[in-house]
Amino acid sequence: MRRLGLSLRTEEAYVGWVRRFILANSKRHPREMGAREGEAFLTLLATRDRVSASTQNQALSALLFLYREVLAQELPWMNNIRRVKRPERLPTVLTRDEVVALLEEMSGVTWLMAGLLYGAGLRLMECLRLRVQDIDFARREIMVRQGKGGKDRRTMLPAMMVDAQKIGVRFILFARPSNANAGCEQSSRLSQTPADV
Repeated sequence: MRRLGLSLRTEEAYVGWVRRFILANSKRHPREMGAREGEAFLTLLATRDRVSASTQNQALSALLFLYREVLAQELPWMNNIRRVKRPERLPTVLTRDEVVALLEEMSGVTWLMAGLLYGAGLRLMECLRLRVQDIDFARREIMVRQGKGGKDRRTMLPAMMVDAQKIGVRFILFARPSNANAGCEQSSRLSQTPADV
């Protein structure tokens, strides 16, 4: 999976779905099963487990990956799957005033991260992986490394975050645990504001 450039999260999700597929079929080897068992498993997810459409699609992708890439078997398209219907909803979007009010209720690392998520359009893992050297204050841009799809990209540094970033750069790295035992220390550090650091 890593050879194909899939992310660690995708790998973990696919392994989990393959494990569930095997367990749902009395621990039979996937070579002994095929489209019929795959259809039954995916239909079971929709009917009994009531998973969302995106979850069912992820399970389908994991099974297709297993058969095509790992076992080198081509599965016929599974037409008899009972599909989960996607709800037709408009996304909920906050107004600028609502975002400002929300950010005013935050402080410290929480405020800094929320401001970057909103203002720079960062995904959560992109924000968590942000390093000091990825921020260019002179050009007001952020270099996002290994973003979605393993691609690097540049995005703007929001004007409201420039001064906060200069103060906060010290405590972004300070709040990141350096080892597995630092978890206890991290929670107390996260509550600190830039002035506390």
